Amino acid sequence: GKQLALVKTSSAVRTCGFDFGGNIIMFSTDKQMGYQCFVSFFDLRDPSQIENNEPYMKIPCSDSKITSAVWGPLGEFIIAGHESGELNQFSAKSGEQLSNIKEHTKQINDIQTSRDMTMFITASKDNTAKLFDCTSLEHLKTFRTERPVNSAALSPIFDHVVLGGGQEAMDVTTTSTRIGKFEARFFHLAFEEEFGRVKGHFGPINSVAFHPDGKSYSSGGEDGYVRIHYFDPQYFEFEFEA
Repeated sequence: GKQLALVKTSSAVRTCGFDFGGNIIMFSTDKQMGYQCFVSFFDLRDPSQIENNEPYMKIPCSDSKITSAVWGPLGEFIIAGHESGELNQFSAKSGEQLSNIKEHTKQINDIQTSRDMTMFITASKDNTAKLFDCTSLEHLKTFRTERPVNSAALSPIFDHVVLGGGQEAMDVTTTSTRIGKFEARFFHLAFEEEFGRVKGHFGPINSVAFHPDGKSYSSGGEDGYVRIHYFDPQYFEFEFEA
């Protein structure tokens, strides 16, 4: 629990993460209070960067702020999702933009990679989650709902996707839980078909994650609860038979 380092920023930090080897950290800051959105990179092997609060690289994002970002395979680049719905790849060495696509029409809320880092899934306010190739950014699959998707995760052992969402937090008090549709929803990765829903939250789901062994998943909601669900034995029998 001891604090090892402190990095100060001019505006709120929206997303952060360690690279593949755990030596480089990246984080993005918000476009607010007159400050621009930046992605900063610190190499932890050089203590002076932390002491002087000077990253080895800062990438400005003037057009649309970054709302979610993850490292790509082997730490060569990061994948950033923007408020505009755009996806960018930025090189972790040069800072140059490697590729740019716009498959979403609204803000990207969450990005999570597959276990082998070959694919990633995005969750967006445009009521969809989408699957992409990590290296080429090729759009592979789309999972559609009737509500904003706040978070999406890929199962580490099956071709399954779990989505969580609901409406905007400010609208929650005006809607019943039944209409709010606060269930976690499961889709088949290849067929894009929904095959299950899990109820329980009485507010929008903000975050979902699979356990690394694939036998359970957790969801965190606006209602202040984190729910951990263990899959039934039939779940595994059904999938292996299928």
